[in-house]
Amino acid sequence: MGRMEANLVDIATRTITACEIDWQNGRITSISPRGPARADWPFLVPGFIDAHVHIESSLLPPAEFARLALRHGTVATISDPHEIANVLGLDGVRFMLSEAQQTPLHILFGAPSCVPATPFETAGAVLNPADVATLLDEPGIGYLSEVMNFPGVLAGDPDLMAKIAAAHYRNLPVDGHAPGLRGEEARRYAAAGISTDHECFSLDEAEDKIAAGMTIIIREGSAARNFDALHPLLARHPGQIMFCTDDCHPDDLVEGHINRLAARACALGYDVFDVLTAACLTPRAHYHLPLGQLQVGEPMTGALLADLHSFRVLKTYIDGVLLFDGNKTLLPYRAAKPINRFDAPPVSPESLCIAANAHASSVQCRIIVAHDGQLVTSEAIETIPVIDGEIHAMPERDILLMAVVNRYTKAPPALALVRGFGLKSGAIASSVAHDSHNIVAVGCDSFSLLQAINAVIETRGGLAATDGNHMDVLPLPVAGLMSDRNGDDVARDFSSLNKKAHALGSQLRSPMMALSFMALLVIPRLKLSDKGLFDGERFAFCNLIVE
Repeated sequence: MGRMEANLVDIATRTITACEIDWQNGRITSISPRGPARADWPFLVPGFIDAHVHIESSLLPPAEFARLALRHGTVATISDPHEIANVLGLDGVRFMLSEAQQTPLHILFGAPSCVPATPFETAGAVLNPADVATLLDEPGIGYLSEVMNFPGVLAGDPDLMAKIAAAHYRNLPVDGHAPGLRGEEARRYAAAGISTDHECFSLDEAEDKIAAGMTIIIREGSAARNFDALHPLLARHPGQIMFCTDDCHPDDLVEGHINRLAARACALGYDVFDVLTAACLTPRAHYHLPLGQLQVGEPMTGALLADLHSFRVLKTYIDGVLLFDGNKTLLPYRAAKPINRFDAPPVSPESLCIAANAHASSVQCRIIVAHDGQLVTSEAIETIPVIDGEIHAMPERDILLMAVVNRYTKAPPALALVRGFGLKSGAIASSVAHDSHNIVAVGCDSFSLLQAINAVIETRGGLAATDGNHMDVLPLPVAGLMSDRNGDDVARDFSSLNKKAHALGSQLRSPMMALSFMALLVIPRLKLSDKGLFDGERFAFCNLIVE
């Protein structure tokens, strides 16, 4: 039981009233008004919800993710276990469900709809329609996760449509993922019963999808950042907007979560109730979360804020229990028991050489161009010298070697050239490589590239950075995606790896994060899978050397 004096923010009635709030057995028993809001009292809101997040991207299992998120007034997440499902299938999803039971944070998982994400890469598992239907009936699963294969939806792919139908049969929401889809195609995609999208990167695209009946999730994560482009939607379509991070890396999660988006929106002058509707209420209704809105008889679940400008969190409650006291999370650290699949043998030096016509002095090559803060890449065509029958990195022109190595079985690495990482020496590598999570690496020379890749293989998953002499590694023993260590320590080590990449010359905000998306084939334009260079606009493989 408990009692609090606070300015109670009733989002639905758009009122703020000084109140005395009492609760018992986790539920509010009385709310006694004490007059208008008082400047010296804190503000109680229903708590923030991340409407689409891959917990694995925090490099932390669910319980440890929760310990960090609770600091920022987050009381629930809509979580897609797509990453671990691509590695371990049903076993991976059930691992996440089991781990989520160790925390009071409300974590609603979805049944992954696209495992593997495409047939153009090697994943560790396949989830067929029967598997998805099985998951949709399991406790803790409450929706069908993002339907990334939007060409399959438009073409009426039988397996994909069966997965969507299974969710509809159970009256569960279906999440979308259709970057760049506009007009009639957006309407057809939504008409398949897909109700959200978090991939919009322009207002016009978002407006088309809203017109088609979709709810738009404004994403501002560690990787893709679309808030600046989409925030006008908060005023134009209140009630049809939610917030998400999608991929929130540990160094960012330490600093803030959805509360930071709310603060940014209010700083731009948006109505605080419209902002809180997106941050707190719309996800509750859309995903049928049993959280309430701080009314009598409902759960005492909410965040106590210093004000409605900074959104600084003073306390976080779930079901009447104080879980963050303004200083620390009142939950103990517990190590997750690792679960993994990692079968790649060490790579050899000769496997990282890009062969070319020995009689040519130069060749035209397709270059992947990475862009800071974006998942999309572009393509450049460059003339590259041929030296002794091989193509080499040219750090002076910011043209680096890139490799993707199959982590599930022995296979030759796929090789490409990439621009945008800016390394002047050394290499970085990662077993976090969306969506199939093979090993992805970028380096200035084949020797450094070899060192970084084999460091990841030796630890059976992790992140690595080398200057050619010294190697720094962050092991990720849980599926090659997550650590079993304290979240603050993981955040510190992740930040140190990014700093090392910056010392090697990269100007990207988060080089390790950018690296993890260079194999994400469902986001245009040019990416690299373990099977080769891939054109995401044509949805087909292409050659490195332009004939």
